Amino acid sequence: MMIHVLPNIFGEILVMGTLWVATAIIVEASLSFIGLGVRPPTPSWGAMIRDGLDQLTNAPWLSIFPGLAIFFSVFSFNLIADGLRDISDPKLRG
Repeated sequence: MMIHVLPNIFGEILVMGTLWVATAIIVEASLSFIGLGVRPPTPSWGAMIRDGLDQLTNAPWLSIFPGLAIFFSVFSFNLIADGLRDISDPKLRG
């Protein structure tokens, strides 16, 4: 059964795995932002944004750059997932 099933779902597994990585980045950053993520010695983009909120008027880059890092990481993983879906979808191969 694995010989028949695995080749047919392998593309979907790759796409979903890539999307799960993007979701994990958002969840981790969100939890760290509200204080439920990793503890302070461990760096986290969400904690960096939260720490930069106090200095938002004086040094906005303390929150902007970690936010941009989250955005570009999640956007990149979504583009990779979209490309993998296009490659692995037999209906789109022509």
